[in-house]
Amino acid sequence: MDSIKVASLYCFVELDSIDEKKNQILDLCSSLKIKGLIILSREGINGTIAGGENRVDLLIQQMGNIITHADLNLKETLAKRNPFGRMKVKIKKEIVTLGIAGLSENDDVGIYVEPNEWDKLISNQNIVTIDTRNDYEISIGSFMGAVNPKTKNFSDFPKWWRANKERFEGKAIAMFCTGGIRCEKSTKLLLKEGVEKVYHLKGGILNYLAKCKGTDSQWKGECFVFDQRVSLGKNLKEGSCSLCFACRRPLTPDELLHPQYEEGISCRHCYEKTCLERKKNFRERQKQIKIADQRGDKHLKYF
Repeated sequence: MDSIKVASLYCFVELDSIDEKKNQILDLCSSLKIKGLIILSREGINGTIAGGENRVDLLIQQMGNIITHADLNLKETLAKRNPFGRMKVKIKKEIVTLGIAGLSENDDVGIYVEPNEWDKLISNQNIVTIDTRNDYEISIGSFMGAVNPKTKNFSDFPKWWRANKERFEGKAIAMFCTGGIRCEKSTKLLLKEGVEKVYHLKGGILNYLAKCKGTDSQWKGECFVFDQRVSLGKNLKEGSCSLCFACRRPLTPDELLHPQYEEGISCRHCYEKTCLERKKNFRERQKQIKIADQRGDKHLKYF
């Protein structure tokens, strides 16, 4: 049996006939037994897919017949099991939601920095490093000294930037995210708003972790991923974090020992935020998950 390959991809490219492309991709994924999530919009494609190693390779090859003239910015890892329960293709206004009109796939995206040059760049005192990911992602890992905007969603980033940009006046900016897509959009925003020099990590954290394996790395912790693996460490090995079903936050092994943690029901971050009725519903769902596991059946769980 093939190993499970997980492939993250994105490309800003003008698309038309999106409904037709959605159906073509769904049919192709179904025929190859591929699972995951792909988002389509007029500005491009974004997603993560997983399946047998040879099947994923074939899908990527045939995807070129559906999404033409596109560099998919592939990041590939291997997994012990398929981290998705089903295949979904969604059509949205943006492939990653920033909520700012007027940004184009043709806009300047700043200066790409290769992973092996990143640590040196962000050690420069004249450069401000900004993590464009959400606060819950940053909670389990980031680059040393990076600014945490403490956003709940990527669409909160423009408001944060406009409220804080005076702090960084006269500085060059270096930004990063999981795979590169959020950086491309946020870089376009900052350049539009007058920042003269903006760098961003090519291929994101995943590319960095795959290529930079030294002990003197500026990266500390694990990288959150939006699938059942939850987090990845150096060399892109599956990390130690778990996911709270109630609030979808990643939890470290120490957080699993907290008295407010109950598998599938609550954690220290959300215990006070969910009512007894919701906790009751979560317990029933957790019961069904365990019954399915005991029978050897598949349960869709979180993804």
